[in-house]
Amino acid sequence: MEKIRAWVGAVRTFFDEVRQELKKCSWPTWGELKESTVVVIVSVVILSAFVGVSDFVLNSVLKLVLR
Repeated sequence: MEKIRAWVGAVRTFFDEVRQELKKCSWPTWGELKESTVVVIVSVVILSAFVGVSDFVLNSVLKLVLR
């Protein structure tokens, strides 16, 4: 039973420390969050287009080579 109490105490201490550390964090404003989200979405679209075009080109070249 003592081990369980020690474990519960350790878990409680952990979450108290996490809460204290999160209070020290600087969180983004709503505007910064929206801007960052747009940057991520645009980056993903550009990267996926690049990978798609590269795949198409390399696939076409490979088909020509293997003919």
